[in-house]
Order: sequence, then C-alpha cells, then structure tokens
Amino acid sequence: MPARQNLENEKPKAFYGKGSYQALAKRLRQTVLKMTHRAKSSHVGTSLSMADLLAVLYGGILRVRPEEPDWSGRDRFILSKGHGCAGLYAVLAERGFFPRAWLDDFYQNGARLAGHATHHGVPGVEASTGSLGHGLPIACGMAVAGKRGSEPYRVFALMRDGECDEGSVWEAAMFASHHRLDNLVAIVDYNKIQSLGAVKDILDLEPFRAKWEAFGWAAREINGHDVNQIEDTLKTIPFKKGKPSCLIAHTLKGKGIGFMENELLWHYRSPDAEELRRALEELEKEEA
Repeated sequence: MPARQNLENEKPKAFYGKGSYQALAKRLRQTVLKMTHRAKSSHVGTSLSMADLLAVLYGGILRVRPEEPDWSGRDRFILSKGHGCAGLYAVLAERGFFPRAWLDDFYQNGARLAGHATHHGVPGVEASTGSLGHGLPIACGMAVAGKRGSEPYRVFALMRDGECDEGSVWEAAMFASHHRLDNLVAIVDYNKIQSLGAVKDILDLEPFRAKWEAFGWAAREINGHDVNQIEDTLKTIPFKKGKPSCLIAHTLKGKGIGFMENELLWHYRSPDAEELRRALEELEKEEA
C-alpha cells in the first residue's frame, strides 16, 4: 500500500542508529535527575529504568513528526505508568516536540508539565495517564480504531510490572487478542520493584510471559538495557500476524546510578544536591 511505503521514510533520522541510542539514554538520565531534584518529586527510579527503551523508541522506531505532532499517520505512544513522565518529557524535548526550557519548572505550580503525564497543552503526549491499568485499554481503543479505519499507524503502550496487578490490564489483554490487534505493542518495564516492595512479594507475576501467551498475545523477553536487542526486537513487530505483541523488558530500577539501582528507596525519593552531584558524576564517567 502506498501509505505504508511512505511511512518507511518517517524514521527519526537525526537520532537513528545503535551508537546514538546510548548517548540519548545517557542524556535522558541526566535530564531526569535534574528535573526530579529541582521539583523534589518522586519516581526517579522508574524513569531511569525505562531510559534505554525510550531512547530506542524515539530514536529509531516510532514514526512521528515533532514539527507536526498531530499528524494522522503517526505511531501512538501511551506511557501507561504515567508517574514516570519525567522520562517521557525529557525524550519529547530531545526530539523537539517542545522547548527544553519547559523542563525547568517540571512539577511546579502553574507549570505546563505536571507530575503525571498530561496531554493538555503538551505536544507529543497522546493521553493523560497515571491511574495504573488505564494505559493499555486506551491503547486498545486507538488500535481497534486504526484497524477499522485501515490506518497504518502502530500503537505502543509502555507499562510497569506492578501495574499488571490491575484487572483492567487483563481485560484489555483479552480484548486485544479477541480483535486480533497486531498493530498493538505492550512493553512492560519489568524492574521487579513496585511502590511498597518487590513485585514477587506483593503479587508475583510469574510465569509472566506464559500469562500473556495464555491471553492470546505473542510475547518475547529481552534485556531492557541492551539497546541493540531492543531495536532488533521492535523491528520485528508484529511478532506474529493476527496477534498483539508483548515485549517483557527486564530492567533495573534506578539503572545507571549505582546507589539507586534495585533500591526501593528511589521509588518515591528525589536526589538532594549531593546525591545529584554524585549521580551526574557517575554518568559522566560512562563510556560514550
């Protein structure tokens, strides 16, 4: 189809390529640390765990036009775990959806960028999210609308593991497989820590992949910090024609900052001035 062929030219060329993903993810982590420090806000850990996923999605996978954010042929991206919006805002600013200066008053009174993802007045944000379990149902609606309208766009929903405690996730999973939504991709940031403890202790999800497959999805598991593996896997979607795709990305909460990694403390805490200095110094020492 001509429309689909044209979309092949919509990749973000300025960022495209495996080498640039790591640099982009590093910048996202630096920006998130500064944003959460200034705002004294929560959820730095979950923003850091998904930085590599966002870098690949916005650096080489999603068909979007920052200069035309409402372009009808764009891929739709839903951040279902809306509390991790610092990471989303950071990558949208990197791609040029809005000025980087907007990040400076993140989560402040009267700021454009709220503490949970908001689409009102924020180019590039498809839906306001934060009530866990809502993002995948929204994505299902967009995907089924695309199917019925013979539209070529894909819909991506980035979720968290603890969110999969919600019954609405599994209702949406049944809906998606029933309607054969192979234009839908659920990505689970499986960092294995939720707000009050380890996922396995709160409500164990395992066997996690088998659950998605039992609900009629084609599922794969990857290292969610290996940008090469992320890109190579996402390039193969749909994983199976006629089935929605689930990508289970194994990650570390607080990834990239040694004293934050795999620590429950950093679900809600923000870095103070000394912690920010240490974290940024650690990132600067990373290989490019």
